[in-house]
Amino acid sequence: MSLEGSTEDTQGENTAVTEAGENNPQNKRRGGGRKRAGVILILIIAVCLLAGLRWLVRSKTHITTDNAFIEAHIHPVSPRVPGTVTTVYVHDNQLVKKGEPLVELDPSDYDVRVQVAAADLDMARNETSGDYAQVEAARALVAHGRAGLDQAELDLKRGSALFAKEVIPREQIDRLETARRVAAAQLREAEEGVRKAQAQLGLAGSGGKEARVAQREAKLREAALSLSYTKIVSPANGYVTRKSVEPGTTIQPGQPLMAVVALDDAWVTANYKESQLSHMKPGQRVTFIVDAYPSRTFTGRVESIMAGTGAAFSLLPPENATGNYVKVVQRVPVKIVVDPESDPQHLLRVGMSVVPTVMVERKIGEILKDFLPF
Repeated sequence: MSLEGSTEDTQGENTAVTEAGENNPQNKRRGGGRKRAGVILILIIAVCLLAGLRWLVRSKTHITTDNAFIEAHIHPVSPRVPGTVTTVYVHDNQLVKKGEPLVELDPSDYDVRVQVAAADLDMARNETSGDYAQVEAARALVAHGRAGLDQAELDLKRGSALFAKEVIPREQIDRLETARRVAAAQLREAEEGVRKAQAQLGLAGSGGKEARVAQREAKLREAALSLSYTKIVSPANGYVTRKSVEPGTTIQPGQPLMAVVALDDAWVTANYKESQLSHMKPGQRVTFIVDAYPSRTFTGRVESIMAGTGAAFSLLPPENATGNYVKVVQRVPVKIVVDPESDPQHLLRVGMSVVPTVMVERKIGEILKDFLPF
């Protein structure tokens, strides 16, 4: 009886303690905290999975590289005729329009050449009548030579008849034959003189009688063209850079004076890895940032992909067929044109570093297929 009573007392005490623990507010708070921690952990794992999936999808649909630079058309400015610089109309980094004067040379020498060519043209036009007179004089010499030949032939014929009758000696017949040959030669000389005079005037051949005048007109146009080259103008709209000319400088044809950079048609050359080109094609949209303006985003589009890697077109391309070969990931230049409305103030400058991102427009299903084992 005593043992059974003690056991019942012990069980009653444990039950009372348990009920007291369950009814304790502190224990209830601990249980609720564990539940909240579990829920938060599950949410964190879900967020991490979603963020990882988003990063994976973005890495496959947004192709980025930091090996990219701004480029533009650079128009070199050089003279076409030699001369001395009299005026320089521009300064470094100035905005110029196409056709705007940049440099002017001393035009004195070329003015003189134009005047000489104009005088030669006037003389050519006024000398036409004199040339006609020379042609008529040459024709008169032909008539004179023909008459002399006829007379020589007549004398030879008469002498031959007298020689047959033994009236004159053989020596006189030889002189008559020589005189005939001389007269024939003089006639041929006179005929060649007519052809020469006609050629000088332009009456012979296919040139026409105005050939000399046309030649002098061409020389006059050439002199006028050289005079126009003394004013050097801008070849395009852009900004002046690398100016190396000052008034008083004597320059020669082809000497670089400055360059005009056309920022209206700037583009980005991005050197992507060959493994990044799988789904890249012309026409895809591009966004990029520039180190000089990190808070501004510019836009553009892929225009073309180069036909070879940069190493293939380098000055010393690698010889992979010789020596030990180590595979190196090659880079292919991609041309990205900049949208004009993206840079209306022409903030982009040649050589700036760019970080472009190409949107290849792939679907999530296509991306996940790449990770499936089958």
